[in-house]
Amino acid sequence: MTALDLPRSFTIREGDLRILNPFDDAKLATLGRAIKLRPGASILDLCSGKGELLCTWARDHGVTGTGVDISTAFTAAARARAAELGVADRVRFVHGDAATHVPEQRVDLAACVGATWIGGGVPGTLEILERALRPGGMVLVGVPYWRRDPPDEETVTGCHARSRDEFRDLPGLVGLFGECGWDLVEMVLADQDSWDRYAAAHWLNLRRWLDANPGDELAGELRRELTEDPLRHVRYRRDHLGWGVFALLRR
Repeated sequence: MTALDLPRSFTIREGDLRILNPFDDAKLATLGRAIKLRPGASILDLCSGKGELLCTWARDHGVTGTGVDISTAFTAAARARAAELGVADRVRFVHGDAATHVPEQRVDLAACVGATWIGGGVPGTLEILERALRPGGMVLVGVPYWRRDPPDEETVTGCHARSRDEFRDLPGLVGLFGECGWDLVEMVLADQDSWDRYAAAHWLNLRRWLDANPGDELAGELRRELTEDPLRHVRYRRDHLGWGVFALLRR
């Protein structure tokens, strides 16, 4: 791990997953169709993970783009995926801090799917994305929301929220976009099955890694996670926490 990187546990947990959020292949493809991507459109994907959004949309829609991610392992995986899909001449992946990245040219679409921590929340992330956007361009932001009001602090903590106010419910989130001066023009939401696929894939990755690395310094920490997370998911996150990607145009 370099000075600018994610902890090793992230790489272990995500394993061979290509989409590092509660979307599946079908939902990612649906999103690409729904926002009516045009051939040659330019995209900046901040916190691009393993590059599945950029690589599959370059293949399916003929877009070009740049992905920026702090993880050296994820960036390497994204470059390999671009080569695998034959789109390495249309997309590139940069190891760096997405919060401070400045593109060489403004883009048609700026995305941050599942990492609004780079701006300290939705409003700050929208400001970061807008700096990269050409006039009339579109923003994509992926963010959690409360599907059901958490009844107690135990539920809030079980959903990995620092407080009840960290997330809004869906009407509150849509209202926040408006308060920030954006029109919501499309959305694709995760469902309980896609949450299950993402969460359960972590458990299998963790178990296989633990079986292969019983003496590793991370074994104790990741053993606790595997013991606790399935119950946390079915008791709290699955019913209370939603997640979606929202397409916005500046008013």
